[in-house]
Amino acid sequence: KPPPPPSRPRGAQLTVYIIRRILWGIVLIILVSALTFLFFDVFPSADPAILRAGRNSNPQTIAYIRHELGLDKPIYTQFFVYMKNIILHFNFGYSFYSGASVLGQITNRLPATISLTVGAAVIWLLAGIPIGIISAIKRGSLLDRASMGIALVFVSMPIFWFSLVLLFLLASDIGRFPLLPGANTYVGLTVSPLHWFTSLILPWIAVAATSAAIYSRLLRGSLIEAMGEDYIRTARAKGLRERRVIWHHGVRSAITPVVTILGLDIGALLGGAVITETVFNIPGIGRLNYEAIVQSDFPIVQGTVVLAALFVIVANIIVDISYAYLDPRVRYS
Repeated sequence: KPPPPPSRPRGAQLTVYIIRRILWGIVLIILVSALTFLFFDVFPSADPAILRAGRNSNPQTIAYIRHELGLDKPIYTQFFVYMKNIILHFNFGYSFYSGASVLGQITNRLPATISLTVGAAVIWLLAGIPIGIISAIKRGSLLDRASMGIALVFVSMPIFWFSLVLLFLLASDIGRFPLLPGANTYVGLTVSPLHWFTSLILPWIAVAATSAAIYSRLLRGSLIEAMGEDYIRTARAKGLRERRVIWHHGVRSAITPVVTILGLDIGALLGGAVITETVFNIPGIGRLNYEAIVQSDFPIVQGTVVLAALFVIVANIIVDISYAYLDPRVRYS
């Protein structure tokens, strides 16, 4: 009987896995780009040339704009140019209304979206993970029932409604208890760090409340299941302290589903938190996307959609790579 073939070292497996996921990510980006082209260029709800021409347009102007935008070329030629610009040059074209570069507008709005995403993620992780762990360890206690009941309330609340409630209660301009800056107060981090921080507290809470509730309930169920496994009983039989058993063995295994949705949530938020940025008037990618949809500015919508897909794909690759470090049972194949 021939000996089994030698297995590749773990580092080589990881490298092959990363390359394979990156290639799949490129394929997905191409598919998303093709779908956005299909929706906005092949089956548009309005003629881009007419939108670009404005109200005081005439047939000659519209024909000239169609030629400048390449809309008079065959559809396959338009698709080839569109994909070449995205893949090779990361160029999403120009806005129908302002004429500015779509990539430039996205780049200008990205810091506000990153600020909202990172701050909200820190809050929901600092709140959701401890609550989930305590509820799992104190299963059936009054603390467990109270925390899960409150989490259910936050999960059930629409984010736009909760955002308006926060403004009504705590905003410094219209709030019944004016404690924090409300809408229309965002400034960049480099302008005033203190004002930047205070202007984002309410948006952070609005975004983090629902996610923290979901994470706590998910981690609680996963940790309860993990604490009943054989390796937990083995660790206890070896005389390990309960804290080490919970954190090193239980939480490390149970946190995998949380990491999965964390990657999805961060990727989606980086792609644009449309509702939150609109309610609080934060000049981020979500607000830019909302304005583009209202104005039928298709290039900006296409650019934000492709960018959101890119963020989600990259976040998922990072999450998949981190699995093996969180759970030794996970292997790359």
